[in-house]
Amino acid sequence: PLLIPEIGKEHLDKLEQTIKAYQQLEQELYAAKPEVIIIISPHGEAREGSFTIEQSPKLKADFKKFGDLVTKLEFSNDIGLGYQIKESCETSLSIMLVSSNQLHYASAVPLYYLTHNLGNIKVVNIVYSDLSREDHIKFGEIIKEEAEKSGKRTAIIASGDLSHKLHQDSPAGYSPQAQEFDQSIIKLVNDKKIKQIINLDKELIAEAGECGYRSLLILLGVIKDLNYEPEQLSYQAPFGIGYLVENFKLK
Repeated sequence: PLLIPEIGKEHLDKLEQTIKAYQQLEQELYAAKPEVIIIISPHGEAREGSFTIEQSPKLKADFKKFGDLVTKLEFSNDIGLGYQIKESCETSLSIMLVSSNQLHYASAVPLYYLTHNLGNIKVVNIVYSDLSREDHIKFGEIIKEEAEKSGKRTAIIASGDLSHKLHQDSPAGYSPQAQEFDQSIIKLVNDKKIKQIINLDKELIAEAGECGYRSLLILLGVIKDLNYEPEQLSYQAPFGIGYLVENFKLK
């Protein structure tokens, strides 16, 4: 939420690289002219043992609980695509359709920066689960298949932070392994080592206190068989939490 100008205020200078990376990504997204954005979030209306897909016709977001009474977002939901993804998972994965219509800030912040010029873009909001890593990869594969079947130009955003324990004053406390986790993820992503990302040590993941790993797994499930080039746009951790902005450029 500190990335939202009305909230971050004097802290925005510390996030300059991240904001510039978002702006670059926004320009590329605008040039790509997507019809729908699928956003994968670590937070929202989660259900134990199940992925969730938001099915409210309108998806709204505000930042009132952070003291910002000005910034508001609203998107039309691509209900049909969300439902088709659920139908395709019916026999293999647990998917719940939910109807809360309020986007969590983990979805709202990326959408705030990336949809400035996209007009009537539709959104599908997905929250990851506590299911296995393999299930997250499989879910990504199904999302890819359904996006292709839809015939719509589709963008995918994987939202979430890397480690929450990078500094002594980090909100989740400090871990000496936090930096190892972040640097491992960054290197493996940029080297396209998908198997190594999937098989990352579970104790290292737990110790890092992250919230973006499973979002990344779903995204990797979407793109692993495509010809893509990873491009790191920024990495910052001014508040003890790892912020990575990465573009997976399809060739």
